[in-house]
Amino acid sequence: MLHIAVIGATGAVGRECLGLLDGGIVPLARVTPVASPRSAGHDLGAELGLKIPLVPVVALDDLDPEGVDVAVLSAGADLSRARARRLASAGALVVDNSSAFRMDPAVPLVVPQVNPDELASRPASGIVANPNCSTIQLVRALHPLHALAGLESVVVATYQAASGGGLRGLEELARDAGEVLEAPGAAVPGLPGGRFGQPLAFNLVPEIGMADGTGFTHEERKLVREPRKILGLPELRLTATAVRVPVFHCHSEAVYVRLREPVTAAAVHDALAATPGLRVHRDGYPMPRTVFATDEGRAAVHVGRIRVEPDDPRGVWLWIVADNLWVGAALNALQIVEVAVGRGWLR
Repeated sequence: MLHIAVIGATGAVGRECLGLLDGGIVPLARVTPVASPRSAGHDLGAELGLKIPLVPVVALDDLDPEGVDVAVLSAGADLSRARARRLASAGALVVDNSSAFRMDPAVPLVVPQVNPDELASRPASGIVANPNCSTIQLVRALHPLHALAGLESVVVATYQAASGGGLRGLEELARDAGEVLEAPGAAVPGLPGGRFGQPLAFNLVPEIGMADGTGFTHEERKLVREPRKILGLPELRLTATAVRVPVFHCHSEAVYVRLREPVTAAAVHDALAATPGLRVHRDGYPMPRTVFATDEGRAAVHVGRIRVEPDDPRGVWLWIVADNLWVGAALNALQIVEVAVGRGWLR
């Protein structure tokens, strides 16, 4: 029975972690929600209608790490860099949702459906990194294709929901969309400086994160580096364009994969459909609204519009949709804990 501390518990990912823990994904003795001092004492269990053994919110500086078996960090890279190693040295397994440790050679970057053997034993660092939300759904679809015919190169364009910007992003999209709808037909005012740098309502923002000297953004660089580490393919050619779209929940991706061997669409369908956790849409296609509509939908990676190029049987197009707060964050983090328990080194 585990004592789990959820750090960043009042944020979008933290709340989803608590909800998933309430569903019994791992055996629990106690859950400590941790947030900023202004939230200390708040009864999140009552607010969210949870039945798990959940104490009132604890301020981070007041958290006693002794006896904490698992610390799930969802409060940003700066906090993770400042606190993760201290929590790990106190004995907790740290599962970090930020970008702070993903490319650290001493820290495994894990998607349990793809590289669970990274958790065959407890990492010496005491830290396991949760990948970027868009990376997770991408590698879960790429992994069976690599087993089928070998990956040669990948081109991906992401269409990322406002929930990737947390509760503030969701609130900003709802507020700004309402303001536009109050005056339909009027010119949409520019509102730079918000959560997404540009106004998102009825708009597309083709820039997520700061751009580097090459013009690629931080988000796009993550989509290149992280799949290579997770798949164990350091030389994989991969490039990305990341776009923020005015959708509340679920990230979508248009992915072009070039394989080392020719394939048929039927073979691709069968390989993906045989992969646990992937749902292949043979008729129609997945969309954010339909994926988000049910817990079953939110827990899966959905793939549709599978096309093999008529003039190049090594070229395959995929349309991938997944809930970025579940598959892309909270669920993956807790499945890491689940694997560690199953391997026997976390009790």
